[in-house]
Amino acid sequence: MTASDPGTAHPDPKEWLLDPETEYRFELDPGTSLAIKLVRGHAEIFGAELAEGKTYLFGLECKAAVFTWQGCTLEMRCPSTEYVSEETPMTAYANLHMAFEQMRVRALAALHGSPTSDDINNANTEPPRILILGPENSGKTTICKILSNYAVRVGQNWSPLLVNVDPSQGAWTVPGTISAVAIRSPIATVSPANQLGSAATSAPTALASNALIPLTYWYGHAETKRNPQLLDRLIRDLGMNIVERYDTDPEARVSGLIIDTPSSFASGPSSASSTDSRHTLIKACIDAFRINVILVVGHEKLNAEMQRLHGSHLTVVKIPKSGGVVELDHSYRERVRNYQLHAYMYGQNIDPPFDIPSAIVGGEAATELILSPSSTVMKFGDLAIYRIGEETMAPSSALPIGATRVLSEIQPTIIDPASSSSKLLNKVLALLAPFNADENERYDEEILDLHVIGFLIITNHDIPNKKMTVLAPNQGSLVGRTAVIGSFEWTE
Repeated sequence: MTASDPGTAHPDPKEWLLDPETEYRFELDPGTSLAIKLVRGHAEIFGAELAEGKTYLFGLECKAAVFTWQGCTLEMRCPSTEYVSEETPMTAYANLHMAFEQMRVRALAALHGSPTSDDINNANTEPPRILILGPENSGKTTICKILSNYAVRVGQNWSPLLVNVDPSQGAWTVPGTISAVAIRSPIATVSPANQLGSAATSAPTALASNALIPLTYWYGHAETKRNPQLLDRLIRDLGMNIVERYDTDPEARVSGLIIDTPSSFASGPSSASSTDSRHTLIKACIDAFRINVILVVGHEKLNAEMQRLHGSHLTVVKIPKSGGVVELDHSYRERVRNYQLHAYMYGQNIDPPFDIPSAIVGGEAATELILSPSSTVMKFGDLAIYRIGEETMAPSSALPIGATRVLSEIQPTIIDPASSSSKLLNKVLALLAPFNADENERYDEEILDLHVIGFLIITNHDIPNKKMTVLAPNQGSLVGRTAVIGSFEWTE
């Protein structure tokens, strides 16, 4: 390694020579960025290959690692915390990928009526449908990215579904959602604002790296314990949509799916009600997505628990946690949610260190990722706004014995914007798809089953004049539309 003088205004780039099967890990401080160029050799970031000679830009407190199977030379500018590790779990993750690849091949052969030799002995011909469980700071999302990226790199035209049921993450849009998207090209790592890629609904649609079109449902909160009944229903809605898609497109089914889950599925408060709730949500995922493999990341007790509950009919595998996983505190997660909301509205803007004219962000030129959101003044009656359940709702287990809840946890209630108690200023709203055109199918809770087509932020709430100002990434009339509020707020 050659190091530069940290006191210079424009330090020379550093070079790191990585041995085979090692990785360069970095953690960025707030307000800093990092540029990495692969000088020679082969390297990847969470399964996505780096192109030799190109400069890649990272920012917004990104924490990631560049891994090499064969060795490489890297050049970088302005890291914050960095080191090289010779101990990685990549061999274990690659072995998992190979096992899942064999499942896909067998499933495709069975679909086309041409079973391989492995299938003569009645081998399982189901594609991999993987649920990844683990505690906080265990690297579940990274493993999802690695397995997805390896699947699309093998040249078999796989397009696995990547599913996020962790509402604390923004995934492809904003925090408070659960969603799924078909992955057809490797997911780039740029920043935590778009850790799984960007949705085409909020990014320049001409960009190949932003062509993801997720199916999204709005939960509206970061914590699963806030309304587990609602989350259960949304998980089943999402699963039903995926199953219907597979019924009409059997070719897509053979690529399988990979599900990222919240840490609350792995552990939480020791009360009986919270334990029942997380088991109910895990079971909802298993049923809705027809899971056949559970991966447990570095948690002996959870692995034993899953083996006992589901090992008789599912494959349960404990996998190692990477030593590079960073312990993330609450304040960092709050900052990341703000980054995600800002990126959804304005695109992703990362200033390169010093003068690097040709840096790319996620495979695209940095200057092409900027958006110009639309600000619209609306009358209160132009947009129907709902809340699911009460604004503050204790869990059912906290109610007095024999007491019943007046308002259901999943009952939609319309909000009067003219009321001083509406608290709409700076709120994030999910804009819902239109209701079913068939009036005969209308039902009270239909709002719960409508997917999201975009997000809005109320930037001004003028009660005397009965008007509000709404910020959206795209232009278009909102009159007559329906939106749902959650607990998220955002200010510029």
